[in-house]
Amino acid sequence: MATPEKLTGKLTGKQLRHLRSLAHALKPIVQVGKQGFTDAVAGQIDSALTDHELIKIRVNSECPMKVKELGAKASEAASAHLAQTIGLIAVLYRAHPKKPEIKLPKGK
Repeated sequence: MATPEKLTGKLTGKQLRHLRSLAHALKPIVQVGKQGFTDAVAGQIDSALTDHELIKIRVNSECPMKVKELGAKASEAASAHLAQTIGLIAVLYRAHPKKPEIKLPKGK
């Protein structure tokens, strides 16, 4: 097992698959409504990533942004990795700065 990647490095396919498998059982923690991506949503995402490292974001069908667009914007704002977008769900990962719990596999 490798140490958590810095955001400057890209995650490998193997690491993304691992994160997606861990996220499968998770419930969405943050919901984005018809207001779209706001400062309040960005704050919730940042706080949730600090607490959980791996989170799901549910995008309401009334949201003005598409899921991939919102996931990319959220990952950039929170300095996180976008692990997956599927349906109305985006999955973000950011290692805890002091006590990372998720161990990413090494490799390509």
